[in-house]
Amino acid sequence: MKQDKLIISKKKFSSRLIVGTGKYKDMSECARAIKISGAEIVTVAVRRVNITDKKKPLLMDYIDPKKITYLPNTAGCFNSREALRTLRLAREIGGWELVKLEVLGDKKNLFPEMIETLKSTETLTKEGFKVMVYCNDDPLMAKRLEDAGASAIMPLAAPIGSGLGILNKLNISIIRKQTKLPLIIDAGLGQASDATIAMELGCDGVLVNTAIAKAKKPFQMAEAFKNAVIAGRQSFLSGRIEKKLMAIPSSPTKGII
Repeated sequence: MKQDKLIISKKKFSSRLIVGTGKYKDMSECARAIKISGAEIVTVAVRRVNITDKKKPLLMDYIDPKKITYLPNTAGCFNSREALRTLRLAREIGGWELVKLEVLGDKKNLFPEMIETLKSTETLTKEGFKVMVYCNDDPLMAKRLEDAGASAIMPLAAPIGSGLGILNKLNISIIRKQTKLPLIIDAGLGQASDATIAMELGCDGVLVNTAIAKAKKPFQMAEAFKNAVIAGRQSFLSGRIEKKLMAIPSSPTKGII
């Protein structure tokens, strides 16, 4: 398992768990949860998390960007123009080119607006960004994002923050079979077993924020997700038994006394 790395845009990571930095009660809690989770990538909402104002607590003071890969995202953007401006600013501030793109359709459901998302992906890849794309679980659109130059496909499991778990295993499985890109489940996970299921479906990783940050015991939940991702990956690589309609005895049927 030590040789089994998550590879995104030629960069290798030992952990397949990505953790968000929002919704914690403070940055200290956020930093501790991330450390316990073992995550090597954290998402940073450029429009919401302080990374520039030195008069206020800076995320960098709690999470060292030299040790943890920052993944700037466009949370809160509802059109391509806003998303492009946000990520261009992130590159200007911190030199970040590996980014997470999310363009939302409305403020109530927070589903991805896929036309604007596809358009943004095409523009950003031409500008040299390595784009990990939050998207719906549509295999056809996932293929279009791959053709547009995306560095990773990140379909939602369920609406952001809902905790409903993976609602459409079939579509996730289809996307897995058709794409060579890293496939990372993003949004909607509620408990550690959801992460295990995602990994057993063959996903390369999971992104979790609310399920950890808003748990009654976030540090314990961070560790639970860490272990769940590892277990799910080991299960997937082990190769599950074939499903059969009827029972098959575990004991030998020959040589019975």
